Amino acid sequence: MSQPAKSFAVKWIKPLVGDAAWGRLRDPLRRRPTPAPPRKPRAQRLAEMDLTQLARHFRTDKWGTHRYTPHYERHFAPLRDQPINLLEIGIGGYARKGRGGKSLRMWKHFFRHAQVVGLDLQDKSFVDGERITTYQGSQADPAVLQRILDEVGELTIVIDDGSHRSEHVRATFAYLFPRLANGGLYAIEDTQTSYWPERGGSEDLADPTTTMALVKSLVDGLNYEEFVDESYEPTYTDLHVVAVHCYHNLVIIEKGDNREGTRRRAILRSRYAPR
Repeated sequence: MSQPAKSFAVKWIKPLVGDAAWGRLRDPLRRRPTPAPPRKPRAQRLAEMDLTQLARHFRTDKWGTHRYTPHYERHFAPLRDQPINLLEIGIGGYARKGRGGKSLRMWKHFFRHAQVVGLDLQDKSFVDGERITTYQGSQADPAVLQRILDEVGELTIVIDDGSHRSEHVRATFAYLFPRLANGGLYAIEDTQTSYWPERGGSEDLADPTTTMALVKSLVDGLNYEEFVDESYEPTYTDLHVVAVHCYHNLVIIEKGDNREGTRRRAILRSRYAPR
């Protein structure tokens, strides 16, 4: 606008429209809001979330009530883009009919190419969908577990969030761990029940029947090659558990080849010297 035209507008138009309207007329760009960036598609937003963010999104108790997701992310992240099979025992949603499956949905979006399988005593088939399949039955029933293996294939990850009763946890582990993929991970949640008699645990820390007794035996088994008893025969878990990660109420067990060798006889020469 030329100076004469601007002076004319200030003198005659500004008094007619008022100061606020004059400001908008004078600088039309000032009243334009900054356009919001286009919203990403839901699938893309979910794919970019970490596991704790996904847990919050789907409102699973693996974050909040518990603090499991950072531990899971640490161990599961290398498998995020792999075409694995994951089984979670216990689907949740027992307070109301038609509820459950929050963590299954979380796992589906964390593991972008995984087949996610759930097992529960109750019928949770309403959760079934793309890359999510549910089964009904007891976690301690070998027939049910074998049916899952037959129909789904080899499992890379097992998460036991089922009854949390020691007898069930131990029975499920005994059946599934030998059938877990090499390099697989086996998680046991809510191990606090191991110390609660009301939930199948025991006040006796030396009770050999509890979930934590199983975990402690696995830790000993990691070092079976150092046992001085020459007659000891290593168990399946001795040979195939390569790490046991213990967190508050959560244990994650890694499967692999636990045969590193030992210098026991060379170091303890006097024990093994001919007599």
